[in-house]
Amino acid sequence: MKRTLLLASAAMGLLCATATPAMAGTTADLLKRLHEKGILSDEEYDQLLKGDGVEAAAAPAAPAAPAVTPDASGGGRTVHMTNSGVGFEMGDITLKFSGSVNGFYVHDNGEAPSASNSVVGGVATVGSNSSAIRNGLLPGFLKVEVTTKQGGWDVGAHFGMYPGINSVNYAAGGGANSPGNPRGLQTAGIDFRQTYLTFGRPGFGEVKIGRDIGLFASEQILNDITLLSSGTPAGNVAPSNTTLGRIGVGYIYTDFQPQITYTTPNFSGFAASVGIFEPLSSLTGPAESNKEPGFQAKLVYDGKLGGISTRLWAAGVHQKHNVVAGPDYTGWGWDAGAKIMVGPLTLVGTYYDASGLGTTALNLFDTDGLGNRRDSHGFYLQGLAGFGKFSVGGSYGESNLDHANAADALANPTLVDKNSSWVGQVRYGLTSWVTLLGEYVHTRSEAHNGNQASSDAIAAGAILFF
Repeated sequence: MKRTLLLASAAMGLLCATATPAMAGTTADLLKRLHEKGILSDEEYDQLLKGDGVEAAAAPAAPAAPAVTPDASGGGRTVHMTNSGVGFEMGDITLKFSGSVNGFYVHDNGEAPSASNSVVGGVATVGSNSSAIRNGLLPGFLKVEVTTKQGGWDVGAHFGMYPGINSVNYAAGGGANSPGNPRGLQTAGIDFRQTYLTFGRPGFGEVKIGRDIGLFASEQILNDITLLSSGTPAGNVAPSNTTLGRIGVGYIYTDFQPQITYTTPNFSGFAASVGIFEPLSSLTGPAESNKEPGFQAKLVYDGKLGGISTRLWAAGVHQKHNVVAGPDYTGWGWDAGAKIMVGPLTLVGTYYDASGLGTTALNLFDTDGLGNRRDSHGFYLQGLAGFGKFSVGGSYGESNLDHANAADALANPTLVDKNSSWVGQVRYGLTSWVTLLGEYVHTRSEAHNGNQASSDAIAAGAILFF
C-alpha cells in the first residue's frame, strides 16, 4: 500500500509538472503507460484505476504524452553502465551483458620431427613453421546475468558462452574445443562454459550451484599475463578455440566444472570458498566409475600496506578415482601464490604440487595406467610494469611430471619430464575497451630419456572487453 501511494504521488507529481491541467483522462493514460512499462503491477494498476489514489473519470482523454525514452539518466527503464558490461533495470531486476572479443596473428616456428625431439606430453611445437589468425588463450565470450533481491536474498542466474573465431573439426572429438578445421563452409565452436545460479546475503556469504571455473589453480590462470594474449600456441597449423597460454608451462588448467560451492563473507580481507565437484575421470587411464564427488577449496587474502597492495591465495583439490578394472587411487594437489602491486609494477609468483593429477590438464598422464600415481609440480614468476598507456611484461614458468616408479620409466621413456616457457609481452591501451598486444614466446619440452624439443612464436593482435 505504501508503494502504491508513493507511485500515485509520483504520477500526480508528473501530471502537475505539465503545462496543461491534470485531467482524469491524462491520468488514466499515464497509469496505462506505467503499467505497460512494468513500473506498476497489475494489482497496483487496478487499485489506482478504481480510485485508490486517483479516479478514472469518463472525461475526454487528453493527447497522449510522449513515450519515455530509456536512457542513462533514469527515465522509465533505467539503462546504465554497470561495474563491467552494459545492462538495464526493470523494477528490482537487473539484466547485464558483458563480454570480450580477441584475435591474433600467430607465427609458430617449430623443429622438424625427429627421433630426438619426440616428447609424449610435450607442448613445444614439432613440425614446420605455421601462421594463423586465431584466438589467444581466451576465446571470445558473452556473459548474460540476471540478478535481483528477493526476501532479503541476492539471487542471480548466470550464463557464459565462449565462441572461437576458428572453425573446429567436431569429427575429431572434443566438441567446441576440437582441433581446428581451416576449410571453407565450416563453423566455429561455442563452448558454453558457464551456467550457474547464486544466492547470498550480507553476513551469510554466497552459494553457487552449476557449472563455473574451478577453485584449484584458478588464481594461477586469472593472474597470468598470457590470459589476454597467446602464450604457447599448441596446434597452430589447424588452430582450435584457444592457445595454451601458460597452461602446462606453469600450472594445471583449472577447467570449468559442475559444482556446489559456498563462499564466506569477507572478514578483514580474508574470504574462503569450499565446494563439492563432479568427479572427473582420467584422460589417459582405464575406465572409471567414480562413487564420490571431488572436493576443492580456496583461501584468499586481499590487503594493503601503505602504497603496496597484495593478494595472497592457497587452494587445493582432492578426488578418489574408482577404476573399473584395477586398483583405485586418489588424486590431490595444492597451489599457492602472491600478487604484489607497487606503483606501476605488478609481480606474481605461484607454485603447485600434486599427485595423481597429471600435467597440463586435470588427470592427463596422472597415472601409469595401473593405478600408480605420478607426482607433478610447477611454478611461474611474472612481472608487468605500466608506463601510461604502455605496459611491458615478462614471465618464466615450468611444469614437471615424474614417473610413477621404475617400471613406468622403462615402459614410457619419452614421457614429458618438463615443459617450460619464456614470455615477453608489450601492451598498449588504445581505448578503455581495446588493448593492443605483441608477444614473443620460447617453449621447451624435455622427456625423461633426454629427448628435447623447442619452438619460438610471435603473436600480435588485440583484445576488447566491455
